[in-house]
Amino acid sequence: MPGTPQNPGLFQNARFSWAPVLIGALMAACYYRVLAKLVTDWWQIPDFSHGFLVPIFAAYLVWENRQTLLNTRLAPTWSGIAVVALGLVVLLLGVFGAELFLSRVSLVILLAGLTLCFGGWELLKELRFVLLVLLLAIPIPAIIFNEITIPLQIWASKMASALLPLFGVPVLREGNVIELPAMKLEVAEACSGIRSLMSLFTLSIFYGYFLEKRFFRRAVLALASIPIAIAANAVRILGTGLCVQYWDPEKAMGFFHEFSGWVMFLVSLGCLFMVHRIMCLFPAKGRAA
Repeated sequence: MPGTPQNPGLFQNARFSWAPVLIGALMAACYYRVLAKLVTDWWQIPDFSHGFLVPIFAAYLVWENRQTLLNTRLAPTWSGIAVVALGLVVLLLGVFGAELFLSRVSLVILLAGLTLCFGGWELLKELRFVLLVLLLAIPIPAIIFNEITIPLQIWASKMASALLPLFGVPVLREGNVIELPAMKLEVAEACSGIRSLMSLFTLSIFYGYFLEKRFFRRAVLALASIPIAIAANAVRILGTGLCVQYWDPEKAMGFFHEFSGWVMFLVSLGCLFMVHRIMCLFPAKGRAA
């Protein structure tokens, strides 16, 4: 209105203060059930317990690169609206289709869209690794989980069955069941190695970020975690079979079985470290990440 004192700076400050609060409140209203179920899965399902570390790591990434983010030129773009709309559509598909994976992934899509809306493509480029890291906290769909778990059970059974005769233990394998002279040893879903595989893969991402600057080497570390985890699980089953045959079946399937899981995971971390040390023997090539 003419004659009314204007204070653009104060208005901008107020808008800056309340816009994130309003958006955060709307996101909380849309996602509180989704996030509550996600945290519950982290807590109750051992295969996904590494999810607690992912948001902490993502927050650290933002904090460590805060100066770069603050100096990034902001260029809000309307294309972010389309990405936000895509995220909301995926959320609706997940909620009404009872598909947890879609509803959880939609949050990452929504965050990417909001980054575009208020910061632009350059800011999204700076935050792309953070957004990709958040995907590690989302359990993979059950149909894919089962497609991975079953082959892992078979591979672990085959590897253990091939190694046990080297230690004087005759075996007969049928699928994921290893028949020993003392008893039958079933490589169940919990013993497939999927838990250590997912946890080791996530930790390899963290390890590569902190201790390696080259993208290629980070990728090699992440990929190396897969055969390391599979081999370590086969060695764990081998150890269980040897204890069943030469020690005590009840103890082998009790404390030793659980304790060996932790031991082999530490061994896997050691193997990952050795892979990194071997890579360091060769001159670094390529660009830094």
